[in-house]
Amino acid sequence: MPMHGGRGERSGRGERGERGPRRGPGRGSGRRAPRGDVRAAVLMLLAEEPMHGYQLMQAIADRSGGRWTPSPGAIYPTLNQLEDEGLVTVTAEAGRKLVTLTDAGREYVEGRRETSIDPFAPYAGTGPGADLRGLLDELASATRQVARTGSDEQRTAAAKVLAEARRSLYLLLADAPVVPEPPKTPEA
Repeated sequence: MPMHGGRGERSGRGERGERGPRRGPGRGSGRRAPRGDVRAAVLMLLAEEPMHGYQLMQAIADRSGGRWTPSPGAIYPTLNQLEDEGLVTVTAEAGRKLVTLTDAGREYVEGRRETSIDPFAPYAGTGPGADLRGLLDELASATRQVARTGSDEQRTAAAKVLAEARRSLYLLLADAPVVPEPPKTPEA
């Protein structure tokens, strides 16, 4: 029997019997990379130059065009593991911890250069104009603002704009020509 959760989410038992909110596709905090990808990315970046943890997070975000931004909860445990394995050293520098590959770490990276998969490869070839997630976030923000403060006429017009945008996106997938309608001017 379903239970009602807060904020419009359905709660109850999921497919595998676990309790908690059920989420559909596309819900959640974004792309989560497997820990091996974080490890490979960190090692690849440290092979180029020593970095601080925050610099590593920024460099991964930059290399992926902002599509993958690991959290401190992914970076710092990975750094601790690499340090335990003797692949990196962590030294205090101006109150921050600088992470550097050890000789063993360099050998490890070099020995796997030919056989390892580039963790940034899935993000290659996507240009700066391909950041659909950022644009969708901006659209959602504007839609919420119209819903909260717009007049009835503005909300009706916004609904038409959103329906046309959805239609145009599906036409793109169907390889149909997408010709946006020109804005209608009020008749005098």
